[in-house]
Amino acid sequence: MTAVFVDADTGIDDAMALVYLLASPGVDVVGIASTGGNIRVEQVCANNLGLLELCRATSIPVSRGADEPLRGRWPRESKFHGPKGLGYAELPGTRLRLTGHDATAAWIGAARAHPGTLVGLVTGPLTNLALALRAEPELPTLLKRLVIMGGVFGDPDIEANPMAEWNIRVDPDAASEVFAGWAGRRQLPIVCGLDLTRRVAMTPGILARLAAEAGPSPLLGVLQDAMRFYFESHAERGHGYVAFMHDPLAAAVAVDPGLVATRAATVDVELADSPARGITIADRSGGREPNALLGVDVDPAAFFDRFVDRVGSFARRLNA
Repeated sequence: MTAVFVDADTGIDDAMALVYLLASPGVDVVGIASTGGNIRVEQVCANNLGLLELCRATSIPVSRGADEPLRGRWPRESKFHGPKGLGYAELPGTRLRLTGHDATAAWIGAARAHPGTLVGLVTGPLTNLALALRAEPELPTLLKRLVIMGGVFGDPDIEANPMAEWNIRVDPDAASEVFAGWAGRRQLPIVCGLDLTRRVAMTPGILARLAAEAGPSPLLGVLQDAMRFYFESHAERGHGYVAFMHDPLAAAVAVDPGLVATRAATVDVELADSPARGITIADRSGGREPNALLGVDVDPAAFFDRFVDRVGSFARRLNA
C-alpha cells in the first residue's frame, strides 16, 4: 500500500483529486490537512468531512490548518468554485469531527508514522507544509515523495502576460520556504504547474464516459453537479466549456510519478509587495542547486482513461 497524506483547500478539483485517491487500488489516504484558499478553512473542513462520509472513508483523520498566509491575509476567495467550494453540489450531512490537533502536527505525525514511505500531496496553498517544515526541518527526508500543484512554468501564452498561479499567489512566502527546504534533497518535489495541468481538460464527453462507467449513484451526482459549475466557470473565463483537472493530475502523479515527464529546476518565488508577487521563475540552467522537478509533459488520454476507470468503478462499488 502507498500511504498518502493530502493537504488541500478543497474546491471542485481538489474534491475530484481526493475521490481519485480513494478510488485507487493500493492507496491508503492516511490523513487530510485542510487549509484556507479557494474558500475559508471552516468550509474546507466541512467539505473534506462530507466527502469522506459520501465515500464511506470515515476512518481517515481530517485536521484544521491555516486560515491565513504566513504574512498578510488571503486575497478574496476564488469565485471559480462557488460559495461552498463545490459548485452546485450538496454533500450529505455527517457526524464526523476534526482531529484534536492541527495540520502542522498532522503532517509531522504522518511522516513519522511512515518514515521513508509517505507520499505528500499539496493541492492548495503551501502554508501548512511550511509551518510543518519549520517545526520539523528534516521533514523532506521523512517523505518518500512530495507532489505540489502550483506555479506556472514555460507556457508562452501565460509568460506573455505573467501571472501568479492561485496556490502560490495566496501565500508566496510559504511556497518559497518549501522550495528552499527541499533544495538539494535526494527526492525533489514534483511540481505540476498550470502549463502542465491545463493540458488535462475534462469535457462533457469525458464526464459522460464517467457516468456510463459509474452508473447512477450519489457520488456521481455530486461530481456531475460540481463539474457543471466548473464547466460554466471556465467558460466565463474564456477557456470554453471544459474544466482543467489541475489537482486530479497532481493526485495521479502522487500515486504514479511516471505519468509525467519532469525536468530539474531551481524555482524562485517573487516575494516583493508588487503586482508580480507570487510569480514563479524556473532556472533550468543547471548552474544552481535544484529544488524541484517540474512536470513538462503528460498524456491526457492516458490520465483520463485511468481516472474514468478508477472513479467509475469506485462509484459503482459504493452503490452496490
